[in-house]
Amino acid sequence: MAVETQAVKRPIQFVAPVAGASGAFAGVFVGAANGSVLLGLLIGFVILAAIAFVLLEALDPGLEKAAKWALIAAMAVAGFLLGGLPGLVVGGLFGWFFGWFIYWVGMGRYRVPLPPYLTSGQVLWHYGFRVLCGAIFVFLITPILVVMPLSFNAQDFFTFTPEMLRFDPAGYSLKHYRDFFTSSEWQQALRNSLIIAPLATILSVSFGTLAAIGLSGEHVPFRRAIMAILISPMIVPLIISAAGMYFFYSRIGLQGTLLGVVLAHAALGIPFVIITVTATLVGFDRSLTRAAANMGADPVTTFFRVQMPLILPGVISGGLFAFITSFDEVVVVIFVGSARQQTLPWQMFTGLREQISPTILAVATILVIISIALLTTVELLRRRSERMRGLSPG
Repeated sequence: MAVETQAVKRPIQFVAPVAGASGAFAGVFVGAANGSVLLGLLIGFVILAAIAFVLLEALDPGLEKAAKWALIAAMAVAGFLLGGLPGLVVGGLFGWFFGWFIYWVGMGRYRVPLPPYLTSGQVLWHYGFRVLCGAIFVFLITPILVVMPLSFNAQDFFTFTPEMLRFDPAGYSLKHYRDFFTSSEWQQALRNSLIIAPLATILSVSFGTLAAIGLSGEHVPFRRAIMAILISPMIVPLIISAAGMYFFYSRIGLQGTLLGVVLAHAALGIPFVIITVTATLVGFDRSLTRAAANMGADPVTTFFRVQMPLILPGVISGGLFAFITSFDEVVVVIFVGSARQQTLPWQMFTGLREQISPTILAVATILVIISIALLTTVELLRRRSERMRGLSPG
């Protein structure tokens, strides 16, 4: 349990470089937007170090609130001069964050929630690890955050127009979403995806669950080798799997058929089902199946009445992962499918290669929303599974 400690003001020799480092990080983005990353980094470091000195050394501590508001206003004005209305918003957010951060570090408030016996290195690791995770998250999520507003572009461009940057309503439109829902090509691709993905998910869940249950028994010979083979589709590079499926399916007459695409996607989804169901079975009490057998239940009844209700969260989680894999997959369907099985990702790939259509941005936004909804469901099911197995409090 964390022990509260008293906040103590830190020397400026420590605070200024820390504040400067945060300013340098922000300066990377500002400099990139204005054509010079290195210059933005240097200027950001110098400005934030100077602001930290002024706030903590030149001003009275009682003026903290007023100083924060002044910093927000100053950075908002600077942002407006550099980037117009969007710059004003970003500058205001930067001013709010840096005002809080400088006082948080300078007044020693970062030590308050930590145990007093931690060394400086341990404190640095505690916060450095969180900063690193946050930076990775920002770099991963930024491309998605860029695509979503671009999908509302009123023009047929893949860049932000001056009207969009001014937040002018005339610069925004739902035309690309209308194109998606009214285009026969896009709708046919959507129908194909909605046929292939559920069928592949059903096969993945059926075979993957049975395989996981079978391999969970300690008496199974070569269990590790079989497990490695079954999950290999998620380890082997996708282009190799696609090429292998193409040559194999062409020999047995499945290349270019709906069945071939479904089987190929099922093969890609089975590893996810096996992994999630196997993880669920780790906490499964096998004495329950033995008790059911002693009561006269046959294996099928035992599976559906005893085992399946307890591993159902893992099964559903694996099924959702299998569905996402099938719905988003493009490489294998290009090799194995034909024009009649053109899925939504295939249509997006074709649109990028043959005609640069901004409708792709609208489709990408829809897919992102669907993926977020499915992954949220997976997380809720994971927590429910842990509660059922007693691994977390209710």
